[in-house]
Amino acid sequence: MNKNNYICICFILQNYKIMLKVFLYCVLIIAVCVAFLSVRIILKKNGRFVKTHVSSSKAMRDRGVTCVQSQDYAQRHMTKAVKE
Repeated sequence: MNKNNYICICFILQNYKIMLKVFLYCVLIIAVCVAFLSVRIILKKNGRFVKTHVSSSKAMRDRGVTCVQSQDYAQRHMTKAVKE
């Protein structure tokens, strides 16, 4: 094995060490973020994620605002009934 091959192998191993370190930091950051997101669910008795869908908001229902998918469904069935 000549000197150039040895330098190349050392360089490759150093790159893998750096990539592994960056990968482990990313995994650590993601784990911390998931832990912070799940604090409310874990600590509350019947903890759940907050529902952010339009149809689950009482204020939006009172204003008559509905989900776009529900509106699309209603319009499609209304036009089919008219065509028949």
